[in-house]
Amino acid sequence: MRPSPSIVPGIDRDTYLVLDDFGGSLGLAWRETGIEDSDLGMIIRDLFDGQYSSPVRVIAFNTAEGWSRDVSEDIARELTRLCAEEKREMPECLWRFVETYESAKA
Repeated sequence: MRPSPSIVPGIDRDTYLVLDDFGGSLGLAWRETGIEDSDLGMIIRDLFDGQYSSPVRVIAFNTAEGWSRDVSEDIARELTRLCAEEKREMPECLWRFVETYESAKA
């Protein structure tokens, strides 16, 4: 099978999107993110800053390389590591997300 051409021309990097739970009748939605704010560093920063009300899942993809995957467990692990390293409390909005994916690895 030959690879499909990229649907995002000129963007050859990993992109991250967060599925957020808005609750009630609003439900789940992939959050709109500008291309410059969709790299790993910005997603981690935005999670810590409370930009997501209740994150459920994080996916990463690279259309130039032709792959996508669920990186939620990796992100939860990185959030936990950074909190320990920086001696800071886990933001309340991230507790359920981190607990879900920390228990998944057990």
